[in-house]
Amino acid sequence: MIKLAPSILSADFGKLRETVEILNESPADVLHVDVMDGRFVPNISFGFPVLEVLARHSKKPLDVHLMIEEPEKFAERFIKSGASWLSFHLEACAHTHRLLEAVQGWGARPGLAINPQTGLDGMEYLVDCLGFVNVMTVNPGFGGQKFIQAMFHKIKALDELRKKTGSHFEIEIDGGVNMGNAVALKEAGADILVAGNALFSEPQLSEGVLKFKHLLV
Repeated sequence: MIKLAPSILSADFGKLRETVEILNESPADVLHVDVMDGRFVPNISFGFPVLEVLARHSKKPLDVHLMIEEPEKFAERFIKSGASWLSFHLEACAHTHRLLEAVQGWGARPGLAINPQTGLDGMEYLVDCLGFVNVMTVNPGFGGQKFIQAMFHKIKALDELRKKTGSHFEIEIDGGVNMGNAVALKEAGADILVAGNALFSEPQLSEGVLKFKHLLV
């Protein structure tokens, strides 16, 4: 079944604990946490203290997406702070294979994020140490952006690469996901959908999660 990952970046930060408690009782699968440094992307979001609080209260695994420069300097600490899944950007790391193996060694599920303009060249050399690939379907840094339709081709190509290599990594879609494109993303090969504004704009968060999950059965 397709996994749903609500993006905490779209939550009301004044009600963060309440939001986590609602999601704990929902059929959401993981909580997506975007970490931005103001350098790799033009925005700043969460750091270690907030992640530690989320980890204390969440019953769901934390899917931490590092949108930062030099992720190798901070990855281990994010895992120690509560990340169960950890993805970093191909564009930000010089020694990708090494860091993927290190993330797994530190006890987290290793993921690789790729920006919209980044192709799949060389990805076949990384499949042996990938837990998931985070396909950015908007330009990273801000929530509420429109899904880039050309990314359907990339998702399908990544699914074909997975089949060709006999790999078992999951395909995560991050950016512009909503109830209008969720089924098409599933059919293209997606395994995990990150939902932000489309989910948190629902009058009742718990009902929004249920509606999303119903679409993905």
